[in-house]
Amino acid sequence: MKIAIPDDYQDMVHRLACFRLLDGHRVTRYREPAADLDQLAARLEDADVVVAIRERVEFSRDLIARLPRLKLIALVGRNATTIDYEACTAHRVAVATGKSQSEASPAELTVALMLAARRNIALEAERMRRGEWPCTLSHRLRGSVLGIYGLGKIGSLVAEAGRGLGMTVLVWGRDGSRERARAAGYQAAASAAEFFERADVLSLHMRLRPETRGMVGPGDLARMKPTALLVNTARAELIQPGALLAALRQGRPGYAAIDVYEDEPIVNGDHPFLAMPNVLCTPHLGWAEWDNFELYFSEAFEQIVAYGSGAPLRLANPTVALQSPPGGTA
Repeated sequence: MKIAIPDDYQDMVHRLACFRLLDGHRVTRYREPAADLDQLAARLEDADVVVAIRERVEFSRDLIARLPRLKLIALVGRNATTIDYEACTAHRVAVATGKSQSEASPAELTVALMLAARRNIALEAERMRRGEWPCTLSHRLRGSVLGIYGLGKIGSLVAEAGRGLGMTVLVWGRDGSRERARAAGYQAAASAAEFFERADVLSLHMRLRPETRGMVGPGDLARMKPTALLVNTARAELIQPGALLAALRQGRPGYAAIDVYEDEPIVNGDHPFLAMPNVLCTPHLGWAEWDNFELYFSEAFEQIVAYGSGAPLRLANPTVALQSPPGGTA
């Protein structure tokens, strides 16, 4: 089969051990995103299978309609908001998904960003590299308040790390999050206002859904301390568009550490956060580590192998009328 893997930003997929699962197939990888829909369609038009790396490519109805050879999208991960599943079903394109979720990787990055931002590590390391004197005093974590917005699996790991560092953990979110907080011995905020006002470090861990999109607005951010840090390794769209940039310019919160953006990837330094010394930015690294890649990509590649052999698939669109693979039996 002809397999296309677009947007391999790290240029690493071919170095994974699980890449051997695709031996015998014609695999084409692209590191940089397509410039537009026409270029994207041209890259994928000959593919029988496309490996969708999380939500890096938007599989719109227009794109699906321009890929008549496409039979399978193998999703790296369990779900994606960037795939038009109805269009895929209408065009007989099966969407196979992963089954695992690794909470450790994004939780670890969140803690790393907390430490790096509060202790000015990136800023001072770069000044040292340039031969300059140190210029800041940092904020320690011990004794400060860690606000966790959403005490799910990832938020729980971050909360555990915060407690281990001597932080007071304060939780806000749905009823379930606050109940889990009390059961774990954390504090549950009585209101959103209390949560935003008290947190010295505030970390977002809600899943992006229609009801959580834009859940953090200018009024919430304006309640934060001038010395507070907001960390977002979840989804940029949890915050209302432009609200965090405006809040940082107004000084509440005073700092941010960001791994997710409304439009990704960020290239050529083209984002206002990158010009702000009080903002630490990373390029969506929350899931990008070797063990995670091996886990997620192996599940996607195993689905391709299963498709080629006619074995059952984990389908996001189970009503799709499967097309047979080239020379296959599906």
